[in-house]
Amino acid sequence: MIQHTDIAIIGAGPVGLFAVFEAGMLGMKCHVIDALDHIGGQCSALYPEKPIYDIPAHPKISAQDLIDNLEQQAAPFSPTYHLSQQVIEISGSAEEGFQLKTSKDTQLNCKVIIIAAGPGAFGPNRPPIKNIQNFENHSVFYSVRHKEALRDKNIVIAGGGDSAVDWALELYDIAKSVSVIHRRDHFRAAPDTVEKLRKLASDGKIGWYVPGQLADLEGDGTNISHVVIRDDENNLKHIKADILLPFFGLAAKLGPVADWGLNLDRNHIQTEISTSATNIPGIYAIGDIATYANKLKLILTGFAEAAAAAHDAYKIVFDGKALHFEYSTTKGVSPVHA
Repeated sequence: MIQHTDIAIIGAGPVGLFAVFEAGMLGMKCHVIDALDHIGGQCSALYPEKPIYDIPAHPKISAQDLIDNLEQQAAPFSPTYHLSQQVIEISGSAEEGFQLKTSKDTQLNCKVIIIAAGPGAFGPNRPPIKNIQNFENHSVFYSVRHKEALRDKNIVIAGGGDSAVDWALELYDIAKSVSVIHRRDHFRAAPDTVEKLRKLASDGKIGWYVPGQLADLEGDGTNISHVVIRDDENNLKHIKADILLPFFGLAAKLGPVADWGLNLDRNHIQTEISTSATNIPGIYAIGDIATYANKLKLILTGFAEAAAAAHDAYKIVFDGKALHFEYSTTKGVSPVHA
């Protein structure tokens, strides 16, 4: 059975969820498709308990709480979610309407498509350690889903980005020990949090193995007992560990999006900065998958792109009708009727 909607949103991460709200405020109905079996994207799948500090009006909020709030914000507009499936085929145009088909044979007709899928399907970048997969989901984890499960553990964190630094700061006061490994003395995380981490190291509150690289794991094949690191002079050191958290980013594959005729820049879709429009009329890209000159890859940037895309899409959904803009404080939240 073919289902009909105004907008099909590909991706149920934070930016996709906010696009539901922005579209709903303008009277447009949305269906949302995501390959995961739950909404929330990377926030829910990889780091639900990770604190986020740069969401306006939230000095600190966990990734999962952010998703829960966005789901609640979108709820008055009754979005339809199609989970555990991937869009594999797109046909049609803005003039005649688009047709989407998913890997579960869901078929949608829509007037506008908003791609909010992140930079493709993702998975962790594994350290090049022999047999590391034997330890995964037992004592090696690429995300922290339950912070309390790490209480009183000896934890080794490897990496130099925000995830590594933020979790070191979050865990050092509940863990038995936290040790940080990074291959060089330059971190890619926010300068303020890096300074806090260095202070903990100088005060002797965390182990500091910088520069250093993961070399091996010791254990019974499921649970690790020690992490072996190599310094710049090729010396090996054995660090007692119950848990290894390697945060080396994600390996992304663009998937079927690469075949849809969009202007691509590696794993990203080129967009017009003021509208989030792609080179194909009626198709927009927002969030991490979208790129333009000097873009800041932040969630709040994606939120602004969602608003721009929804407002530009209005003229397509309503056949050129002029949009009379109203602030939410004036308009309130009115549910969309099918």
